[in-house]
Amino acid sequence: MIHKVVANADEAIRDISNGMTLMLGGFGLCGIPENCINALVKKGVNQLTCISNNAGVDDFGIGLMLQNRQVKKMISSYVGENAEFERQLLSGELEVELVPQGTLATRCMAAGYGMPAIFTPAGVGTEVAIGKEIRNFNGKDYLMEKAFDADFAIVKAWKGDSAGNLIYRSTARNFNPVMAMAGKITIAEVEHLVEVGELDPDQIHTPGIYVHRIFQGQDYQKRIEQRTVRSI
Repeated sequence: MIHKVVANADEAIRDISNGMTLMLGGFGLCGIPENCINALVKKGVNQLTCISNNAGVDDFGIGLMLQNRQVKKMISSYVGENAEFERQLLSGELEVELVPQGTLATRCMAAGYGMPAIFTPAGVGTEVAIGKEIRNFNGKDYLMEKAFDADFAIVKAWKGDSAGNLIYRSTARNFNPVMAMAGKITIAEVEHLVEVGELDPDQIHTPGIYVHRIFQGQDYQKRIEQRTVRSI
């Protein structure tokens, strides 16, 4: 069996270098690979293309990479709550490709399935379709979107075992499973790392065949982007 367990985030991202394309799981601040992002900030790699639903907030997660000018291009669904992301977009400092959220997920899935492209009605007749092929199926136009080509996928799970099998928790699952399938090399950080056989096979969301490196993370903040409570 291939040895997949590494000591920490620094070792996991050791061969990520300037100019690479990274998928980063999570939705805002929910289910993001905090440890790996911090390791990337510390390492200082730059000119990165980052594929992520959004960049969270200014002072946490991918927002730290944006502040550190490590990201050349963001491929995202929306700007979210990140003022620095918005500023860099409007000033032209950052190249941004905004993708409908379902299309973003499906382009990840297509990469995992080995499909070169998908056809979707989302974006037809809008700026999203500029320069892209459109085909008509059964009287309806569909936009061709290419599968992503990422050097690394970096995901975060609740539990994992030494073979790379992963279980996500609740809404923290979000983009992590489809991205875990799609990277040439997939890195998983988990809150609880256990031995093979300790996970219930019926509960596994990502089979270990997709995961190349895994480690137990630490010091998770699990910050909430927008806290909403009801009045008493």
